[in-house]
Amino acid sequence: MILALYSLATWLAQPLLRRKLRRRGVAEPGYLRAVDERFGRYTTARPDGRGPLVWIHAVSLGETRAAAILLAALRERLPTMRLLLTHGTATGRAEGQKLLGAGDVQVWQPWDTRGATRRFLTHFKPDVGLLMETEIWPNQMHEAAARGVPMVLANARLSEKSLRGAQRAGLLLRPAYCALTAAWAQSEADAARLRTIGVRQVDVLGNLKFDARPDAAQQALGARWRAALGGRPVVMLASSREGEEVELLEQIKALALDGQARAAIKNEVTAVNAPLWLIVPRHPQRFAEVADLARAAGFEVAQRSRWADAPSPDALTADVWIGETLGEMTLYYSLADVALLGGSFAALGGQNLIEAAACGCPVVMGPHTFNFAQAAELAEAAGAARRVGDMAAGVAAALALSQRGPAHAAMSRAALDFAGAHQGAAARTADALAAVLERTKGLP
Repeated sequence: MILALYSLATWLAQPLLRRKLRRRGVAEPGYLRAVDERFGRYTTARPDGRGPLVWIHAVSLGETRAAAILLAALRERLPTMRLLLTHGTATGRAEGQKLLGAGDVQVWQPWDTRGATRRFLTHFKPDVGLLMETEIWPNQMHEAAARGVPMVLANARLSEKSLRGAQRAGLLLRPAYCALTAAWAQSEADAARLRTIGVRQVDVLGNLKFDARPDAAQQALGARWRAALGGRPVVMLASSREGEEVELLEQIKALALDGQARAAIKNEVTAVNAPLWLIVPRHPQRFAEVADLARAAGFEVAQRSRWADAPSPDALTADVWIGETLGEMTLYYSLADVALLGGSFAALGGQNLIEAAACGCPVVMGPHTFNFAQAAELAEAAGAARRVGDMAAGVAAALALSQRGPAHAAMSRAALDFAGAHQGAAARTADALAAVLERTKGLP
């Protein structure tokens, strides 16, 4: 009865979804692409081939990047596999296009009505479904179980907050979690919470994001930009969320950098260690908004998208850079002396800090890291990250580290060591998926 009522609600909500997609499409045209796929109507054929059809669902950008790490190991472990890749966001789909090989298919995840989910599974007939990190939908799980499609949750995480929410909706969500063939958790704490909500087979395989390798070309470009700045330190607000940029800008203004110091920077007097502030918003639809916020606050702003391989002369003397490009986080972390972790100063759960650590960039994080609790705790324990109570304390800590003293050098070394110490999840997950296919489908 609960699932029937939920199914009726999702069916009735379809016009609202179409309206939402039209609104989002104004800022991000990718949302207007192949809209009928959202409702289980596909023109793309099921991939042909002898090997298993592996369906990977990576809802957004972060999950897609984690899927990319896993996919490399899967192709090595299952060389005849074909990929069915689904997403929920335009940024995820754009990033996912880079992962497609010959014979692979990429479509939108269907909206969670019974009809759309049935049409999706009937059309593509995947041999296994691999959901990245958190994506559990009731009709999706019910219909997959009815068709004998094994479903696994990879790189799985479940915060205390999410567990409480799932328990409140237990009559609806517990059967969905119980329908999982397996969940491969990032940490023992995630595993315990997944067992609490009803997952029967849970193993701790680690966090795929530790297996990511920084892009060498972006690292080299970041080093060249650091040299072009002539010793001027760089403090980054990484993957910032709404409200955090305003907090940062207010703190910068409170520093009361006077006109004489500004003039000294523009005259390339390197004894002045006033930093360049680099803001990289989490969501692309906010890029222009954040640039406007910084200008309205009275800062000279340069936007990364307006130059190619070298900052313009005006950019070198600007107060604030806006990193409004996708796929260049390695470049930004390689440029920065220290990163303030976006999403952790507002009560939003933080962002992934592993990529920063892999680039040797120390991290200062706020009090809210519940979405990435294990990585944040391990990084803090390893000396790769420092936790503070609010943005004011974060700015003070970041400024001190940006002066490149012994504490900065120690944190940078600790970050590299931390990133290298937790690798291997991709190979373990690929082996586990191969075992599921062999056990449930008899596929080698």
